[in-house]
Amino acid sequence: MSGFVCNRVLHRASRCTLSVCSSASSQVILIYFLGNTRSFKCVQWLPSGARPASGALGGRSLSTRQNMVFQLSQIQVNSILQAQEQTVSIPGFDGRGLSAVRKFESNQLAANTPNEDRHSAATCLQTEGTLFGVFDGHGGWACAQAVSERLLSYVAVAMMSRRSLEELERCADQGRSLPPALRWYKHRGDVHYRKSASFYQERLRGFWQELLGHGGERDGMSPAEAMDRAFKQLDADISLEAQVPLSSDLLTSTAIQVAFTGCTACVALVDSEGIHVGNAGDCRAVLGVRGDDGSWSALTLSRDHNSQNPSELRRLRARHPPSERDTVVSEDRLLGVLMPLRAFGDVSFKWSRELQSSVVQSLEAGVDLDSLDMYPYTPPNYWTPPYLDAAPELFYHKLRPQDRFLILGSDGLWDEMGSERAVRLVGEHLTGIHLQAPVSDKLRLGEMQELLLERRARAARPLDPNAATHLIRHALGTGDSGELCQERLAAMLALPDELARMYRDDITATVVYLNSDLAQTQHC
Repeated sequence: MSGFVCNRVLHRASRCTLSVCSSASSQVILIYFLGNTRSFKCVQWLPSGARPASGALGGRSLSTRQNMVFQLSQIQVNSILQAQEQTVSIPGFDGRGLSAVRKFESNQLAANTPNEDRHSAATCLQTEGTLFGVFDGHGGWACAQAVSERLLSYVAVAMMSRRSLEELERCADQGRSLPPALRWYKHRGDVHYRKSASFYQERLRGFWQELLGHGGERDGMSPAEAMDRAFKQLDADISLEAQVPLSSDLLTSTAIQVAFTGCTACVALVDSEGIHVGNAGDCRAVLGVRGDDGSWSALTLSRDHNSQNPSELRRLRARHPPSERDTVVSEDRLLGVLMPLRAFGDVSFKWSRELQSSVVQSLEAGVDLDSLDMYPYTPPNYWTPPYLDAAPELFYHKLRPQDRFLILGSDGLWDEMGSERAVRLVGEHLTGIHLQAPVSDKLRLGEMQELLLERRARAARPLDPNAATHLIRHALGTGDSGELCQERLAAMLALPDELARMYRDDITATVVYLNSDLAQTQHC
């Protein structure tokens, strides 16, 4: 998600947009996206002397069904959609009891180059539960990358008992291998700051030393307390690391990139009792619930922190003088610039003007800011910082037998579909059962045709075994009548890098399948 310019919103607001979609064999294809981008026309222009492809008329407006020359094939579409998918089965018994998670499926589709979304998953080894996170970067990918590597470890350490933390400290002090806090589930396509790993471990050690320094016996923080402390501590560490001298230019450059870019985060801990969610920003956690009649409903376990959330607006405005009421959030953005109202990093919205100037000036001698693809600046109407923080909003849900799966998604997913539709898609994908609403005898012929198209689309066998891929396919390829439009999907995926971000966002989805047998046992 771009925190600075949301081109997609601007394009959707226009009546019609024009962009180059593809270029192949010296043919230039233009796509007109009309209105809400669900409709489009294609025009094929050929160079002088060239002949149009079979079935196409050069220079004339053609329907996508007539003009397929620029379209990706079904094999190409599937290859793009499935490239980053992941499926992981969780052992049913982990030595301490039944696991609350059976398996999870995840996937990502980039619009930015490189992708600014990240995701993580890991099982806690010193405490109970499995952690999942989705992180949506803006202004670049650096902050999302760092947070995806670090935040789950902060949460896991905060939940550990004093005895376990003391063992960690003894091992670190004696140079021995540390007892692992997490079992990570990495994907072959995951990126890692390998040269920062030891530095991140040192900073994590500072966190557990601080927890030990409070004195007294402790059994570890509750999941809610741990998430709150972990979010705030990591954001504070990100800020501090950008201000102090580090051991190498590489670490300094990385720390600066992480601090001046930003990311939102939604983290869920699933244990034998329930689901704990910590959210800062506009990623979202949604629970899929199956009714006694087989129908599906969505229970949202987070709230989006943006200008559409009245309570978030009140919280933010209460922190600043009445004179700033109209400038704290303007044009639906923080200070007229940033869409999410909570985030990691983004020190341009947190530091004083003096601190920002001091840090940037100290870098100019040794670090080329342009080479970092980073442009620090002070937003307009910047009078009483900080305007932004990473404090999570916390939610808890006690597991029930009817709770079947959890969807974590970046806002690129939720921009394209609502929570109820996402749950229905995953639920029907899981069971293969498609419940149809009764047909009203008052429907007009056109409405009846649309309903039949939607029913046929819902009843069709899914193309993807992976439910996260299934969500992304439908997010980008659903037509006005609810049917899966292959032409539209292919056109969206064929957009070149410099244009893709104008019409869609990076999309990340993780679907966590819950162990309903465990919940059933607890209710007996």
